[in-house]
Amino acid sequence: MESASTSRITAAIGMARYLGTPEDNRLTLDLGEFHPGNHGGLEIDLETEVQSGRDVVTSCHVRPGLMHRSAEKLFEARDYRQIMMLANRHDWLSAVSSELGVALTVEKATGITPPERATWSRMLLAEAGRIGAAALLLGARGLDDALSLRESWAQWQERATGGRVHPMINRIGGLEHPLPNASLTDIVELSAYASSLAPTWRDHISAIDELNDLALLRYDDARTYACSGAVGHASGVDWDLRRDDPYLAYEHIDVDWSAPVRTEGDARARYLSLIDSITVSSSIIAECAARLRDLEDEPYSVPLPKTLRAPEGTVHVRTQNPLGIAGWLLVSDGDSLPVRLKARTPSFAHLQAMQVALPGTPLTELSSAVGSFFFVTGDADR
Repeated sequence: MESASTSRITAAIGMARYLGTPEDNRLTLDLGEFHPGNHGGLEIDLETEVQSGRDVVTSCHVRPGLMHRSAEKLFEARDYRQIMMLANRHDWLSAVSSELGVALTVEKATGITPPERATWSRMLLAEAGRIGAAALLLGARGLDDALSLRESWAQWQERATGGRVHPMINRIGGLEHPLPNASLTDIVELSAYASSLAPTWRDHISAIDELNDLALLRYDDARTYACSGAVGHASGVDWDLRRDDPYLAYEHIDVDWSAPVRTEGDARARYLSLIDSITVSSSIIAECAARLRDLEDEPYSVPLPKTLRAPEGTVHVRTQNPLGIAGWLLVSDGDSLPVRLKARTPSFAHLQAMQVALPGTPLTELSSAVGSFFFVTGDADR
């Protein structure tokens, strides 16, 4: 039985604000115009009680599922070339990395080895996408120049790949086309500019008192829910596949992979880890661009058979996406269509972890707390 000071509330994000009835105890949670979690629909059931004169969350249950994109079922109705078109659409912050994960999975299953030029190009594109994702998340928090950086990155991606939102440049066996030489120079300059903004952004985040000790996610909980990326790093989880289980050519890159790792586990630490990841990506991009200039005359893809079939079996591949670690499980029976292509995405893990981090959060600061978990609704409702 509820006490007089206890309430049950449903927080509605995005399109979920149109659900329910006027009699329901609901509130609209606005993560900000530019936060990717504000797009789609998500509901969070909360129990609150009055503590020291203000409503504080005592329990939390996240209810995803309003935006089921059926990506995994659609994979089963497409051949291996066609599924590349779907790969970048469920997580609109990680388009290139999602394309890459599917391509690497099919290549592993079929034994296809892309040319070296394609490998270094893919790394550059993935790290550029990481900077673009961080810029949007930081811009949603109101940091100076972050949104203009995001716009500059989007323009660069369009020039380099032909797609502003859905680049569609990865192909099984390589790339659809080589990266223009001018794009290499432009992204090195843009990533260096992003890295130069990092000290000012760190100072800005450090000065926001409401982020301190907000939505604390402890190390053990972050490990339990397999949090990764900035969310995991902020809680002390020193886990980065680019170092710990290298793919592409990351083993040839010498950077401090632990730079974004912190121990505080609060909202402030999550934003600081996100900022520090930009510096790591900037260093990688510079190295990739230098390697690609030496490979200018090399092939960027390999020819494929008219009908591509994967041998019967099961293959698993993991990639370090902008929001965290993504896993791809391919089950094939030897046909041109996958029997199953299962995605394990970071957004779903972060929503799960949020349930143990939000208790203790004042209702007035709930938006800032939820926004610091860096998720895309379509990535969870895939």
